[in-house]
Amino acid sequence: MFTHNLGYPRIGSKRELKRACEQFWAGKSTKDELLRIGRQIKRQNWQLQQEAGIALIPSNDFSLYDHILDTALLVGAIPERYHALVDGQTNRELDIYFAMARGVQRDGLDIKAMEMTKWFDTNYHYIVPEFTKNQHFKRYSDKIIIDFEDAKQMGFVTKPVLIGPVSFLLLGKEKEAGFDRIDLLEKLLPVYIDILQELSIRGANWIQLDEPCLTLDLTENEQIAFQQAYQKIKKAVPNLKILVATYFECTGENIYVATTLDIDALHLDLVRCPSQLSDIFEQTDFAKTEKILSLGVVDGRNIWKNDYAKSLTLIQKAIDTLGQERVMIAPSCSLLHSPCDLDLEQNEEVLTPEIKNWMAFAKQKLTEVNVLRKLSEPASAPLFAQHFAENQKAIQSRKDSALIHKPQVKARVAALTEQDAHRPSPFAVRQALQLETLKLPLFPTTTIGSFPQTDDVRVLRANLKKGVISQEEYDAQIAVAIEKSIRWQEEIGLDVLVHGEFERNDMVEYFGEQLSGYVFSQNGWVQSYGSRCVKPPIIYGDVERPVAMTVRWSEFAQSKTDKLMKGMLTGPITILQWSFVRDDQARKTTAFQIAMAIRDEVLDLEKAGIKVIQIDEPAIREGLPLRRADWEYYLQWAVEAFRLSASGVKDETQIHTHMCYSEFNDIIKHIADMDADVITIETSRSQMELLDAFVDFKYPNEIGPGVYDIHSPRVPETEEMLSLLEKALVNIPTRNLWVNPDCGLKTRRWAETELALKNMIKATELLREKVKEGVC
Repeated sequence: MFTHNLGYPRIGSKRELKRACEQFWAGKSTKDELLRIGRQIKRQNWQLQQEAGIALIPSNDFSLYDHILDTALLVGAIPERYHALVDGQTNRELDIYFAMARGVQRDGLDIKAMEMTKWFDTNYHYIVPEFTKNQHFKRYSDKIIIDFEDAKQMGFVTKPVLIGPVSFLLLGKEKEAGFDRIDLLEKLLPVYIDILQELSIRGANWIQLDEPCLTLDLTENEQIAFQQAYQKIKKAVPNLKILVATYFECTGENIYVATTLDIDALHLDLVRCPSQLSDIFEQTDFAKTEKILSLGVVDGRNIWKNDYAKSLTLIQKAIDTLGQERVMIAPSCSLLHSPCDLDLEQNEEVLTPEIKNWMAFAKQKLTEVNVLRKLSEPASAPLFAQHFAENQKAIQSRKDSALIHKPQVKARVAALTEQDAHRPSPFAVRQALQLETLKLPLFPTTTIGSFPQTDDVRVLRANLKKGVISQEEYDAQIAVAIEKSIRWQEEIGLDVLVHGEFERNDMVEYFGEQLSGYVFSQNGWVQSYGSRCVKPPIIYGDVERPVAMTVRWSEFAQSKTDKLMKGMLTGPITILQWSFVRDDQARKTTAFQIAMAIRDEVLDLEKAGIKVIQIDEPAIREGLPLRRADWEYYLQWAVEAFRLSASGVKDETQIHTHMCYSEFNDIIKHIADMDADVITIETSRSQMELLDAFVDFKYPNEIGPGVYDIHSPRVPETEEMLSLLEKALVNIPTRNLWVNPDCGLKTRRWAETELALKNMIKATELLREKVKEGVC
């Protein structure tokens, strides 16, 4: 029996990668400096995993931006629009790579970024591969080879990690009609085989091919594709041991496919689906083969300490059936989704010793994996008995803690009625009242909420935390920033203004800091996409709102303008999804507790004179269970949670919500059931394709399809935005169409933000003129 890890956080324990990438993008450092820091992080990760007792250490789990983007570059799946970046014989691999991720607008080039979407039901975003009918693949990048050789120089014979060929295709997107991307497998496999053969020649013993799509609902053709792919791979590289990793859900109906693949080891996520261990023994002939079973028993997606007693039960069951030599122990999935190191949390006022003792971050999870192995081996188990005793003491202390349970919160949720989740009147009545009350023009313009968080704003917040400035000094400067942004919004002609959210660190963390039942880390950063890192709040107990959270600054901002000022809130499902959530009660219960806290805030904003309130829910779709059979139950309570948060207001108060990076077709009815007066969505990267779901469904309420991509520094021209608006207007009633960017502007710089928003206003004015003249 031995240990392995599926992947380690790539950002660095102090977010070194974030800073290195942003310095490089800003032209303040060189390619060599960026690669040097990346190599340093990789080497530190390998060393750390060896010291933790991990036998099979991964390589190629590191990425400068995204591992699916890495794979697209590796196999030459580079959309044609980026070919202009190849200058003669000069290899500009890094330029192409970042252009695919972020777009490029320089040296006479104006190339849009590729689409980005959520990685299954996590808050990580991946770059969506693009495929055409006549797609060709060829090996373009040697990153996976370079990483393996770099590790070898340090004395590590690593297990290279690569997204499997079938999942790579399934996670992509056809960019033209007339073919199924899975049919490209025959063209793709030779490139994979070429890479694997070279790794084998260079001394690799194991390869980890991640096939998370084995946990999805697959067609018969897709199931066959898995079997055929691994027959060909194994035949081509017979001396390379192949581990196929599944995670985030049960293999379910794919269990026969997964267990009969021509591979050497299969990884199962026994945190998300412990029942599949019994299924694999009772429903398949896996035990009769010589294959190894990798047990994902340590949660790679949450921060709670592993319960050794529960994990050892699963491990022992596998040993009893397969024998120790056919069992591997690992985290449930890549530790990419966990913060780096709990040892960095030294401030006991922020994270108390009692609560900290219930937790494990990525580094500590590696230790848990190794200790579980030791406890499972008769020879070493007695030596680690104290580890087991300490672990069980921590588990019990959490169960018994008085910090967790609040009777008044539980009683309030228990007393909810169906009427609590409904507005007083239907949308048609509300829309008429809002048109009269708000007096907005045709095609109202707004932004999604945040404005650029410049270095000055970040330094200001940091100085407050360090005690360098007083709360009064901080508040005075925030007030100046808000008023300045209001004057600028009035100047360019926005219709519904925002206060800019300069006082907020993150759209979830900011609220979590003011809700009871939450606790925070200082260094618990995880990657969301590219250089974007978030520090998720930790829900450890019952949640309620002790005092108003946003009213002060929203009321202040409204007092500085005669225009409408939006109150900006994060919705209950997004707060739930983007937090580390307690695992001792149903997620639905926690969501309803958060919803009631947001409801209290909504009502206080309305009392303060805020007539437009936005409750962002970008995470509703990402919370979908991976299996369709489980969708309805989740969507029922997720929609109800949103409605609980929004339904206490008068008909005249306009409720907005925002969603991004979602395929809406499958859940459009439930989005409509949320009954927000206005929904803003991300559509710019898809050129309004995502709007089709709303059009086909005949979405009844008002809608603002984003007209430019804020996740790229590229600034679209007025004509481009006008074209998108005209495309939207073909199917959206004129009085229902709003104009806005596709997301908040927090990560952008002011220069590009100002120019883009001015272009957006010009596009809107042109559209109004066309409608007035009867052209549209």
